[in-house]
Amino acid sequence: MNKMRIDKGDWLVVCDGRKALILENLGDEIFPNLHTREVHQQSNPATAAQGTDAPGRLHAAVGGARISAEQTDWHDEAERAFLRSLAGRLDTAVSSGETTALTMVASPRALGMIRADYSDTVRKALQGEVGKDLVKLPVYEIEKQLLLSGAAS
Repeated sequence: MNKMRIDKGDWLVVCDGRKALILENLGDEIFPNLHTREVHQQSNPATAAQGTDAPGRLHAAVGGARISAEQTDWHDEAERAFLRSLAGRLDTAVSSGETTALTMVASPRALGMIRADYSDTVRKALQGEVGKDLVKLPVYEIEKQLLLSGAAS
């Protein structure tokens, strides 16, 4: 497997549902030098800590039966909102010329969520996606895992 290519000025976006690191390559494609450009983070307590209401009840359209409604997963909703906001930030960055190319590195779950919010501009700038959760690692370790070892998919 070939190592990932990231040119000078390209962004590597490493995220999950609660934290995002926007890293910029200040080196070149042969000797990458990733630097943290932005960190986005939100606190996202467990659903039990966010919503205390009991699941609601709905009346069936026909007959007098009552059915229970599923409790809202506030944790999931907060992750979706965070990723939607990140996708908006990436759109602004590409549209304004801050970067012309990005690579997304996120857990498969987060990738699946954020894809729905990519603008056409972001889709055109997207060089690739890597389904790995590396956001908790230090930048030098992310660089080592993705750019130097050839672990990119």
